[in-house]
Amino acid sequence: MTGPRYTPLAQSLPATVPFVGPEEQERRRGAPFDARLGANENVFGPSPAAIAAMQAAAGDIWMYGDPASHDLRHALAAKLGITPGHIVVGEGIDGLLGYLVRLLVGAGDHVVTSDGAYPTFNYHVSGFGGVLHKVPYRDDHEDLTALCAKAAEVDAKLIYFANPDNPMGTWHDGAMIEAALGDIPDGCLLLLDEAYVEFAPETAVPQIDVNDPRVIRMRTFSKGYGMAGARVGYAMGAPDLITSFDKIRNHFGMNRAAQAGALAALHDDDWLANIRTRVAASREEITRIAVANGLSALPSATNFVAVDCGQDGDFARKVLGALVARGLFIRMPFVAPQDRCVRISCGRAEDMALLAELLPEALAQARA
Repeated sequence: MTGPRYTPLAQSLPATVPFVGPEEQERRRGAPFDARLGANENVFGPSPAAIAAMQAAAGDIWMYGDPASHDLRHALAAKLGITPGHIVVGEGIDGLLGYLVRLLVGAGDHVVTSDGAYPTFNYHVSGFGGVLHKVPYRDDHEDLTALCAKAAEVDAKLIYFANPDNPMGTWHDGAMIEAALGDIPDGCLLLLDEAYVEFAPETAVPQIDVNDPRVIRMRTFSKGYGMAGARVGYAMGAPDLITSFDKIRNHFGMNRAAQAGALAALHDDDWLANIRTRVAASREEITRIAVANGLSALPSATNFVAVDCGQDGDFARKVLGALVARGLFIRMPFVAPQDRCVRISCGRAEDMALLAELLPEALAQARA
């Protein structure tokens, strides 16, 4: 009797999880977290209209979701001033990343990213046999100039670039990105991850023709719209590229209730404005708490703040471990020198009060 016959590629890969979820960490520690500030979830939640729409759709959950996401795509197109043919909807940016890599990257194909940037993208590239090339951050920012130069050097098919960035929260001016488009090598696609665009200043958003074949942009309802558990994301690009997703995507991957919730959320501009205000206030409070404890906080255009612990990665890991042990879930960058920081998601007043209470204790333990 034999077991399954894995592909050589699958046999060569380790079984890994890009992020160990807070639920698993709670099981390991034998207790729930008192505050969940590690996954950059929008703890303020979705629009009440979105909740009502999802509740109303629950009775119809026996039906598959619309495989074309027709209503949501058309609403997005109207809001963005483009056509539905420029948009594909998928299971969050994570799902869309996997589809894009499947479309473009085969065994031995070269891909460029930043060392320490969003690891789920790397996971997909490795899973399809691509070769990852990483360039370092520059002054805690992803370095688009260096990314394009590396892509030209290795004949890369794809560049990953997030603006604003995760895990540092930093951002580039949109005009800089526009100017860099001429540096993208022939045959290479720039993947612009804009997961946090709702929190960014208007000047951070580049003005790029959606028909430009050199760029695809990805956005999500997970962050600004507070629907991380619903898994709704979308990509914008030239119609030929968008149509190509139909060759390989899971056409019935979208949850019917999630589609209804995203559509309702998209129309609730007042709730999104409220979220932006609350996130901005929480960023200021995280910064205040950090400074009060002798630390510094990086400027952020996201719903989290990278707090510089002032030493190396080993010290920051001690701070993180001490906070987690005390019931406060946070995360941190993986790669030096960015791993001198811990990353704290924005939260409610009670979450900030807990952070203010526990951070001095964690720092004392780490220094001891």
